[in-house]
Amino acid sequence: MDKATIDALLTAMLQTSDGVSDLLFLCGRPPLVEVHGQLTEFPIDTATGMLDEPLIERIAQHVIAGKERLLRDFAEAGACDCSYAIENVARFRVNVFRQCSRHGIVMRKLSSEIPTIDSLGLPPVFREMLKEKNGIILVTGGTGSGKTTTLAAMLNELNATQEIHIVTLEDPIEYRHPHRRAAMSQRELGNDFPTFASGLRAAMRQAPKVILVGEIRDRESLEIAMSASETGHIVYSTLHTINAGQTINRILGMFSREEEQQLRQRLAETIRYVVSQRLVSKIGGGRLLITEVMGSSLRTREVIAYGESENKTFHEIIESGTTLGWHSFDQKLVAAFENEQITEETAMLYCASKARMRQQIDQVKKKRGAANLEGPSGLKMNRPVPVESILEQIEKGGLKMAAPPIPPSVQPPVPARSS
Repeated sequence: MDKATIDALLTAMLQTSDGVSDLLFLCGRPPLVEVHGQLTEFPIDTATGMLDEPLIERIAQHVIAGKERLLRDFAEAGACDCSYAIENVARFRVNVFRQCSRHGIVMRKLSSEIPTIDSLGLPPVFREMLKEKNGIILVTGGTGSGKTTTLAAMLNELNATQEIHIVTLEDPIEYRHPHRRAAMSQRELGNDFPTFASGLRAAMRQAPKVILVGEIRDRESLEIAMSASETGHIVYSTLHTINAGQTINRILGMFSREEEQQLRQRLAETIRYVVSQRLVSKIGGGRLLITEVMGSSLRTREVIAYGESENKTFHEIIESGTTLGWHSFDQKLVAAFENEQITEETAMLYCASKARMRQQIDQVKKKRGAANLEGPSGLKMNRPVPVESILEQIEKGGLKMAAPPIPPSVQPPVPARSS
């Protein structure tokens, strides 16, 4: 299978829908196309209509293109990451992996258009994040939750508004930012630097004001990121965690027990924001971005430094920080349900506390019921009869008026009884 045949297959799969996000190649199945989180099969002209190991291996070899680092990663770790492009069609982030001693491939379609804060519908607090000059801002979430897209929108805003040097360390480069007011230096793992730790260490000598690390994967990368944030840089990065509490615990898990207290103190001083996000099913099709945002305050720093307790939890602090633009997943889910963007089932599926979510959903339903009762009730009121109509009927003798009662003030006096 040559490049022309592979590119034709990928192009045909992309053309099945406007919302294609991923292409999957697995043995024993036809090629799979993911659209808004749902997989559909793409027919292929083979003897069985399925993909077999030799065919997938040929596609993998074409994508890897003989690069030594990728071959070494695949041999040692059982997977490798790279990029692939079809000119004038699309770019992909590719993961080639081994499953049951066979090859598997997942190709994530990369958008050619750089997103903006407004186009993603991100809350106003994201513009406040861009004012930070040092520290660490983490965007967390599961695979495919849009972390890279959110960071691209934030970098795009910085690029358009500030005269600074921005260095990015990515695996692979997903959005190519042009030079605008900022100077952009985008470096790709494998091609421009060997590891995130070495790339991050070098970035500190490249006079940046903003450093983006595609993902903090190990202790060494985290230590360098904290050092960079402590020396006047703002560092943006991602973690595969689902909320603020799990993010802190994941970081602590990279270090030994003896180092925990010192690490907590450093994190309390360096973390500026933790953003968590999920994509949920939207009424009418597509997916809706739901975010959770926690910033830095005296209360958050205290909980990071000393740990959560019964009366001091990240969730409680986030929900009480609405005046600062912070919000929890549950607050955003309730708002989306109230605006009829998501169903009740979706809100219950993604919420943190099902009992509280049930109460809040019931309150929204009561409001909707009260609003419906305020509309037309079907009852009719007697309309007043015009005075002119009454007088006409009197003149025709159709109506008789009863003599009005004599007011007490004009009634004749009652003669007194003679004794």
